[in-house]
Amino acid sequence: MNELLQDLSEGVLTLSINRPEQHNTLTATLSAQLKVALLESAERTEVRCVVITGVGNVFCAGGDVANVSNKEGIPESATDNQSKALKSQADVIREGSETIRVLYELPKPTLAIMPGAAAGSGLALALACDLRFCLDTAKLTTAFSRLGLSGDCAGSFLMSQLIGPAKTKELFFTSDVVSGAQALKMGLVNQVASIDTFAQEARSFAERLAALPTVALAHIKQNVNAAQESSISSVLDLEANNIALCMQTADHQAAVAAFLNKEVVNFVGR
Repeated sequence: MNELLQDLSEGVLTLSINRPEQHNTLTATLSAQLKVALLESAERTEVRCVVITGVGNVFCAGGDVANVSNKEGIPESATDNQSKALKSQADVIREGSETIRVLYELPKPTLAIMPGAAAGSGLALALACDLRFCLDTAKLTTAFSRLGLSGDCAGSFLMSQLIGPAKTKELFFTSDVVSGAQALKMGLVNQVASIDTFAQEARSFAERLAALPTVALAHIKQNVNAAQESSISSVLDLEANNIALCMQTADHQAAVAAFLNKEVVNFVGR
């Protein structure tokens, strides 16, 4: 069975995690496949928006605990061996998290369409997207503390950027479950819908993103991401350079002409 489905329609590339019987949990192989698909999408001009979703009624329940847990543990004897084993395990985890970085920095608008639960690294996957469209009754949780873990996949970084450090600590400490509707109120997701209209509204949202000037959106994304960890002077420099680049695009020229002629602009992504 193909565990990562890809579909391109109307400029929207939909990447669907296809492990419904395992609650769409992530394995190292699946995460690597997702990373490759994301990197390829960055080079495909026909891709104007990337959607991450899950098959069935779950978005992603996190990592496949049965496969990724350290069953043997870190040896307690021999300090050198313990240190090497710990570093080796950390390196594996860090490499597996690269998919999150690629998604976060992807120069295309990204949308998580969340038809159900998201937990642990699955929630981090959604948070790494630019925007999130969620079922109002979906259940979201950090989950890590329930397993005696501190978290990975940049979940703490991504969540704290959205809702601040205090609320992030609360959700990571307690692993409390919040609904999609509650997540909307606290700023974790951008839009929600009921089960009756979810599929239609989510698709419309994705197509709206795909119709926007993708070059400009890539630079907007870069500006906002840089703003999270840069000085205002650095952001001003980056913004000036990026808007100058946008001014050279066909999309900008078409938008100006459409504005002056009171017409509707049709962005082409270059």
